[in-house]
Amino acid sequence: MRVLGKSEVKISPILMGTWQAGKAMWTGIKDEETIQAIRSGVEAGITTIDTAEIYGEGYSEQIVAQAVADIREKVQLASKVFPTHLKYDQVIEACDRSLKHLKTDYLDLYQIHWPSGSFNSEIVPISETMEALNHLKQQGKIRAIGVSNFSRDQLAEAQQYGQIDSVQPPYSLFWRQAEKELIPYCVENEITVLAYSSLAQGLLTGKFGPNHQFEEGDHRSKNKLFQGENYQRALSAIADLRPIAEKKGCTLAQLALAWLIAQPNTCAIAGARNPEQALGNAKALNINLSDAELNEIDQIGRKVTDHLLDENPVLWTFKV
Repeated sequence: MRVLGKSEVKISPILMGTWQAGKAMWTGIKDEETIQAIRSGVEAGITTIDTAEIYGEGYSEQIVAQAVADIREKVQLASKVFPTHLKYDQVIEACDRSLKHLKTDYLDLYQIHWPSGSFNSEIVPISETMEALNHLKQQGKIRAIGVSNFSRDQLAEAQQYGQIDSVQPPYSLFWRQAEKELIPYCVENEITVLAYSSLAQGLLTGKFGPNHQFEEGDHRSKNKLFQGENYQRALSAIADLRPIAEKKGCTLAQLALAWLIAQPNTCAIAGARNPEQALGNAKALNINLSDAELNEIDQIGRKVTDHLLDENPVLWTFKV
């Protein structure tokens, strides 16, 4: 377990991501398999579960509750408030709603999902949102405050109004904008980085072929890494990673997760559709990479990231 920022909360180095549990923007998700995946993950050491009110409009939180209601003391629950709910009263109401959905009386971590103004939301001063979050913390409804999809400057501004213990950016071997400014700032300020899309939305599993087509409704079709030359470079890099994974006796996904949680201040959020995927992700906790191996993997990843000219840290082409 690792300490979350400067808080008293301890989290697992790999977290269970549950966007897919909400079903919206995903295909082929089955509730029972998701519940079994969460349970299996907890048993294997993935005890921290990350969800959000927007994932299926509360549906993900309700599925998480079904999975862990009877083992609440063994897990750490993290949720997020959407940018349409960042006024003081809205934050309080959103948190209470999430607590109800999750069938718990406290959250270990509560995060601002996107900065104010995202998705055409009303601009709310960060001071007002933080005031509400600090109040929830004083009440004991939340144990730590985090932000998600914030830039270094946005994070620094939020810090002026209270203790921020985590930031959640898109971060993987194939998507590394966070390394430029955000992560050095987090190291300096003892803030935990919770990397999402840590497997580049499945790309780093190696399961996609050169002509892959996503099903209708799968948001990954809008992921920049699955498009054009980016995708071809990614497939080439994956071919270079395979011999390292074989040498370590692990899968490509486990190798990518092991590399990520070896980065400074970084834990990795990884979703799972079924128990097999959850158990596979958990095995990454036991993979030790030498400095030479970390450097070799790093260089292979740069074959993709050095060509990403898009400075926008958002993974997708849809408007935020």
